[in-house]
Amino acid sequence: MSKSKPGLIPPSPDADAYAKTADANAAEIFDREDPFALFADWLEDAKRKEPNDANAMALATADADGLPDVRMVLLKDVDPDGFVFYTNLESAKGRQLAVNAKAALCFHWKSLRRQVRVRGLVQPVAADEADAYFASRARDSRIGAWASKQSRPLESRFALEKAVAREAARFGLGEVPRPPHWSGFRIVPVSIEFWRDRPFRLHDRMTFSRPDSHSPWQVDRLYP
Repeated sequence: MSKSKPGLIPPSPDADAYAKTADANAAEIFDREDPFALFADWLEDAKRKEPNDANAMALATADADGLPDVRMVLLKDVDPDGFVFYTNLESAKGRQLAVNAKAALCFHWKSLRRQVRVRGLVQPVAADEADAYFASRARDSRIGAWASKQSRPLESRFALEKAVAREAARFGLGEVPRPPHWSGFRIVPVSIEFWRDRPFRLHDRMTFSRPDSHSPWQVDRLYP
């Protein structure tokens, strides 16, 4: 077994390190019966503390053979119906969700020492919802959605730049509509786990779970 180079892996925090990062809201942090209300609170905290992309989340999917895949995407909407993100439907994640409509998310807010994990079923968003979000994007991003054959081989950076220039010329100064291969997905959760770092690995964990989206949530605290 190979050994890590000295200093490559950070040491475990000591008592002083934990004291410096103590959570001022320790007593109230799990004071919610609705997981979406609790998530909204945590996301607001993250927006104030994280240096960028407080809405970044790891999205895990699996292909038809069950081989998992994971990548970072951006949360674009959240409400009691679920967590929404957008993508090229012909990308790797789009193809995987087409054959296996289940996914997991992980939000990790390092500055807050908090994490939220989500597991659930995946549904496509409505066309009007996708249209509305696409129209809110920067024009260059909309043109890029037409130009990029996401996840497929690219012969050179120049080829991508040519595709962007071609699409920009095609649309000119006119409106850039949503491509038929670009839309969104909503993850309807059956499990949401909230995790908070506590001293000496005695972390707080609370899980909201339900058998389906129509059932009430069951709330459990878990050993760290």
